[in-house]
Amino acid sequence: MRPPVGISALNRKLLRDLIAMKGQATAIALVVAAGIAMFVAYLSNFDSLQQTRRAYYDAQRFADVFANLTRAPERVRAEIAAIPGVRDAQTRVVAEVVLDVPGLADTASGRLVSIPSVGRPRQNDLFLRHGRWIAPNRPDEVLATEAFVEANGMAVGDSVFAIINGRRRELTIVGTALSPEYVYNIRPGEIVPDPRRFGVFWMDRRVLASAFDMEGGFNDVTLALERGALPDAVIATLDRLLEPYGGRGAIPVAQQLSNWTLESELLQLQTFGFFVPLIFLLVAAFVLNVALTRALALQRPQLAALKALGYTNAELAWHYLKWALAIAGAGGVLGVIVGVWMGSAMLQLYNEYFKFPVLMFRLSPAVTVSAIGISLGAAAIGGFAAVRRAVRISPAEAMRPESPVRYRHSLIETRWLHGHLTTTVRMIVRNLERQPVRALSTVVGIAFASAILQVGFSLIDAMDQLMVTQFSVAERQDLTLSFVEPLSSSARFALERLPGVRQVEPQRAIPVRLRAGHRDRTLAISGVPSEPELRRPVDRDNRVIAPPPEGLVLSAILARVLGVAPGDDVTVEVLEGRRQVRRVRVAAVVDDMFGIAAYMNIDALHRLVQEGATLSGAALLIDPLREDELSATLKRVPAVGAVASKRIVLENFKQTMAENMGVMLTFNVLFAGVIAFGVVYNAARVSLSERSRELASLRVLGFTRAEISLVLLGELAILTLAALPVGAAIGHGLTVLLVQSFESEIYRFPLVGSTRTMAWAALTVITASFFSGLVVRRRLDRLDLVGVLKLRE
Repeated sequence: MRPPVGISALNRKLLRDLIAMKGQATAIALVVAAGIAMFVAYLSNFDSLQQTRRAYYDAQRFADVFANLTRAPERVRAEIAAIPGVRDAQTRVVAEVVLDVPGLADTASGRLVSIPSVGRPRQNDLFLRHGRWIAPNRPDEVLATEAFVEANGMAVGDSVFAIINGRRRELTIVGTALSPEYVYNIRPGEIVPDPRRFGVFWMDRRVLASAFDMEGGFNDVTLALERGALPDAVIATLDRLLEPYGGRGAIPVAQQLSNWTLESELLQLQTFGFFVPLIFLLVAAFVLNVALTRALALQRPQLAALKALGYTNAELAWHYLKWALAIAGAGGVLGVIVGVWMGSAMLQLYNEYFKFPVLMFRLSPAVTVSAIGISLGAAAIGGFAAVRRAVRISPAEAMRPESPVRYRHSLIETRWLHGHLTTTVRMIVRNLERQPVRALSTVVGIAFASAILQVGFSLIDAMDQLMVTQFSVAERQDLTLSFVEPLSSSARFALERLPGVRQVEPQRAIPVRLRAGHRDRTLAISGVPSEPELRRPVDRDNRVIAPPPEGLVLSAILARVLGVAPGDDVTVEVLEGRRQVRRVRVAAVVDDMFGIAAYMNIDALHRLVQEGATLSGAALLIDPLREDELSATLKRVPAVGAVASKRIVLENFKQTMAENMGVMLTFNVLFAGVIAFGVVYNAARVSLSERSRELASLRVLGFTRAEISLVLLGELAILTLAALPVGAAIGHGLTVLLVQSFESEIYRFPLVGSTRTMAWAALTVITASFFSGLVVRRRLDRLDLVGVLKLRE
């Protein structure tokens, strides 16, 4: 008789069942929690960054179009503002300078950006973090990026020295600021930020214009567009207007370096937030199905009694489905809590690289609801098949015990093998052979744990390979110089005479816009010697690609962006000098790993733009013992606009990757261990519940605890070992998918698979399985022999 009030009989039964199976329920809930935690952590970070970026851009009036040029008179601003679709045009003076930072032996670089003498910038407004705004008629006052000031241990009131138009000038920092234009503040041409050696400084417009002979003119312009305006049409008109003034090609906000990097990071967060949790939840659904199938098999008499009392199939199906939903729901709630903690920890890393006024972790209600919904959905998928099979049994059939296994000669029952196997081993093999579906499910579950670990370790290997390729094969120089203006070939001989310089390799970079049909991309073509020695195009297999005498070599991702292949022609619009427009054949495509790039033989590049042996920079091989002396000399060379040290770039890259990969690997190992533990423990408990009478009988017959433990745990050990090669295969496939999904214009991972990676993944899974086996062994030691033997078949 059903109780009229309070908790229903079925719900009381559900609570008793969950308490009785609390070990298995906890193990499954932890697997669900691991997947949900990663889902919440990654997608909440995605949401936090996206919402913060949107609010920051709106508040500081981030521009929609950016363009720089050689010099144009201020009257051109009115023509720019009159372009259809332009809401506002702001002109500026921007200059790259070499810095001499007190206490820093290395050469640093700075970017000087003008701000109005009176009032605030109408676009790309600054967020004043500390100090005050620059005062009118104080020519040497600047605002500096907060990261630069902090990285150099400076404070408001300190000074730096800059080489401005050939003169060493002291700049006093009166405030620190943030800008939407430099959320990700990186020196052009580098891979990771180096806030100690690169900073942005904002100066009074009149002061900066006077220092660089820009009175009444500008060399940089930003546009705010009307709602619904077409950026491509505005950019085309703007380029035509700026062409007589040395315009270098306008770009939309999507290609602005800081925003482009941030957008790439957001896409990767979103991809990872769906990709990895999906694996965990599929495993959880798999384990739930196995556990629920066995639990229902053990409850056949109860199921029959409930049907006899008048409960319908739908009521019973919902009752048993709630068993799975309750476990998944608990795992989902725990996963949300852990995900918030993980997400907050991850956001601290983003705070180091992406500079916002306020970047706080935000748990989106949509993410929370989705997380719980996904966990319940996984439970429903995992439990539906098991519940459907169970409730369709008629009451009379359910009253009878489950039909015994039909025994027959197994694969090991051969004359030559039978005598060489112990009784325990034969029992293990027979049970595996007679329960193939359950054995396969356990193997697959453990294999996924191994696969997830392998993916994490493979990314570490990929980073190591990427560093070797980029910093040992592609870049063999010690320093890379960029000149303020292109110089004649005689500059090479001047560089060779500098202290500590052993080898000089000239470089020429020409800003261009590459067009192929309706697709285009603005970048610089790099001139490479016919036999490059210091800076070389290199593919993912460490093969050096020497540009042919004629034609372009494009990075593979740039070729995909433009939709071209070797043998196709592209239109090259030169954005400096005589601004030639040429059709050039794509000679080759290089599958490189950093950025987007276009290369030409340096002599062919000179012919393309109809110039002599002009240099825009150089790669230097130097004597490490004289690096400080060389750095001090370069600080006094007015023609040098920027100096990049490979040693420093590599150190920054290693530090960045160590922090990011350290957090990722920790979570990866922890959660993969949870999967391995949950799967093995659940399999062991199911096996124990099925074979408790058999194991108790063996104890009564004189088998020791160690021997009956070997029967159960030996089976699990075999399944774990069998899962390792399967996990290696799945891990390789997942790594391929992840590498492809992470591919962006900023960097691409090489596909690396090593024996060491597989060994670490296998060792971690074996360790997790070992601990789950110990937990089950304790239950074996407490096996109630009399109670088990009293059970009626």
